[in-house]
Amino acid sequence: QPVEATDDAFWDQFWADTATSVQDVFALVPAAEIRAVREESPSNLATLCYKAVEKLVQGAESGCHTEKERQIVLNCCRLLTRILPYIFEDPDWRGFFWSTVPGAGRGGGDEDDENARPLAESLLLAVTDLLFCPDFTVQSHRRSTVDTAEDIHSIDSCEYIWEAGVGFAHSPQPNYIHDLNRTELLKLLLTCFSEAMYLPPSSDSSNTNPWVQFFCSTENRHALPLFTSLLNVVCAYDPVGYGIPYNHLLFSDYREPLVEEAAQVLIVTLDYDSSTSSSPTVDGTTTGTAMDDVDPPGPDNLFVNYLSRIHREEDFQFILKGVARLLSNPLVQTYLPNSAKKIQFHQELLVLFWKLCDFNKKFLFFVLKSSDVLDILVPILYFLNDARADQSRVGLMHIGVFILLLLSGERNFGVRLNKPYSVRVPMDIPVFTGTHADLLIIVFHKIITSGHQRLQPLFDCLLTIVVNVSPYLKSLSMVAANKLLHLLEAFSTTWFLFSAVQNHHLVFFLLEVFNNIIQYQFDGNSNLVYAVIRKRNVFHQLANLPTDSQSIQKGLQRKKKTPEPISRTNSQDGVSMEGSRPAAPAEPGTLKTSLVATPGIDKLTEKSQVSEDGTMRSLESEASQLSPEGNPPAALSDGEPWSGEASHSRRDRRRLSSASSSGQWTPTPDWVMSWKSKLPLQTIMRLLQVLVPQVEKICIDKGLTDESEILKFLQHGTLVGLLPVPHPILIRKYQANSGTAMWFRTYMWGVIYLRNVDPPIWYDTDVKLFEIQRV
Repeated sequence: QPVEATDDAFWDQFWADTATSVQDVFALVPAAEIRAVREESPSNLATLCYKAVEKLVQGAESGCHTEKERQIVLNCCRLLTRILPYIFEDPDWRGFFWSTVPGAGRGGGDEDDENARPLAESLLLAVTDLLFCPDFTVQSHRRSTVDTAEDIHSIDSCEYIWEAGVGFAHSPQPNYIHDLNRTELLKLLLTCFSEAMYLPPSSDSSNTNPWVQFFCSTENRHALPLFTSLLNVVCAYDPVGYGIPYNHLLFSDYREPLVEEAAQVLIVTLDYDSSTSSSPTVDGTTTGTAMDDVDPPGPDNLFVNYLSRIHREEDFQFILKGVARLLSNPLVQTYLPNSAKKIQFHQELLVLFWKLCDFNKKFLFFVLKSSDVLDILVPILYFLNDARADQSRVGLMHIGVFILLLLSGERNFGVRLNKPYSVRVPMDIPVFTGTHADLLIIVFHKIITSGHQRLQPLFDCLLTIVVNVSPYLKSLSMVAANKLLHLLEAFSTTWFLFSAVQNHHLVFFLLEVFNNIIQYQFDGNSNLVYAVIRKRNVFHQLANLPTDSQSIQKGLQRKKKTPEPISRTNSQDGVSMEGSRPAAPAEPGTLKTSLVATPGIDKLTEKSQVSEDGTMRSLESEASQLSPEGNPPAALSDGEPWSGEASHSRRDRRRLSSASSSGQWTPTPDWVMSWKSKLPLQTIMRLLQVLVPQVEKICIDKGLTDESEILKFLQHGTLVGLLPVPHPILIRKYQANSGTAMWFRTYMWGVIYLRNVDPPIWYDTDVKLFEIQRV
């Protein structure tokens, strides 16, 4: 039956109960009932939502001084968290919160203009007020009796920031009740923002989330203290506590749930497509580097604006230390099992780190200024290695690789990688003595040779990162040098080269790596030079790659016998690091969310040239170059099409390859010739021509069979004047685009959906942004 809005006795029973928890509300209000009320008596659902918001508004107005008021606010908060997803899933209801409720239950007359506020806005403003409510969510500054209680409208919420850190020096006394109340309010905020989950993915960047847009606008008078509170709570959190092992087993930690919610709310408010707003720099181009000091006019999203304007060194230091501490937490974990509390929100932290680097170029520059960047790199490599066999963690693999691609576009990153790697994180990779660059190459090799099928689209990205850092690598270890050559060997087999239209790009990338190291870092890289000499037949075979139809067919026949994409022989070099466990596949029954296709590497990056003095200038975009490397990859391993192909490459491919009647692509002699003639082999062939006879002569003269003598000779050798003139260094810098913005949106909401299981806020509702799949 429709119930009158004025029937307070009826409505009050929903929030008057004193002893409920959010779990109780979820149990007492089953999904079927919410849907039934939505279909059969919509007016009651509308009244319930309106009344619940009204109670929150009243609580915010009065300042929640009594225990009863606080209880009502929390219950309304839980009820709305329960109901909102069912309103979002029904397109007819979606506009409900953006409508105004005309004078319902309020005296008319002079308050009419106040009533013109849409319900959603009243709800968001009430929640932000409640987040700075003395004695409810923040420490009261007044030591006084109730009658001089602080007026909620006169308080300056900037004095009530939740934690010391960016722009705030005072660390309030921890209070677990406040933490619990904040967590519940943030859960409601996150649920409000989750309307995005019920819209299908579209590359149209104009569909901004109205909830986030209003929340991050100047209408929200608490925007700055809230942004600062969320950021500081996340970055100041130390899960290890007071450094006592097993401490977390004795005390429950009320901070962690708050930190998780804060991280999730923060990344959702920062969901902003930066590619559409590239502001011109001083010289009129739109490629800003980390050095540009001009502040672009900020977007109207205040959170993005504040994030982009952080600039003090000590603030950057605080943020970087905090993120690095939390990302390294699972690694610390492995030494003394279960001794420290293991956090689970590393994916949210990676998204946050990405946003920081993407929106604040000064932060990116700060990260790369010292070897602190390695405190971010090592955990990322650990996660990549750990997740490589697990299908449910493909998204984690992608974001880790995107972050490294972004960092690798800056020269400093390559330079930092030369720092020796001494901390031994337990990983199932070969033991080696060397630098962080060696670690990166060995982990990438492991991902390519023993990750699962769905990681193939990432190969281009992984090798682009290695190309970007290669001109700066001073001395690769023998293990890493052998890994690079093993990849070249695997990627240059005829069946691999002829079996897909884009496979030869991987060979181009690897040759570029060898060329960069030989041209720019020959002196320290005797291990790599020695490996190249030992495997010289691989280069000779590439140079003599057959291009006639018969050989192409024969090469493809061999593929049928060897379906394995890469031979696994010699990829296991002896001992792994101690304490390591091999990457485990997903547990059966694990849920995962689908992701939109990632753009091809040519859409993700633009070429920049590094001139002698270390500055970069942008070249024309990759898509406009007709080199074979510019062709976008044709298809992903599991049939998701690559988004947006440049039209010229389609035309080229039609000309170069004959499509057979089944519509399947087949390699032709013309196609092989078109890229074989561009293989950059000159530098390596010249090196082999000069050094191979010398090495052979030493071996014969001295009867040598010992590697160390040959390495000693190569260390002192020089090729000055013998090699072709060094080519300019080319870096492929990450380029923001709407494709990656969409990818981040689906990934971020997928993570939030799967992580919120207690209570299961969105479980069993009809989400459209991604599909839920069982592994």
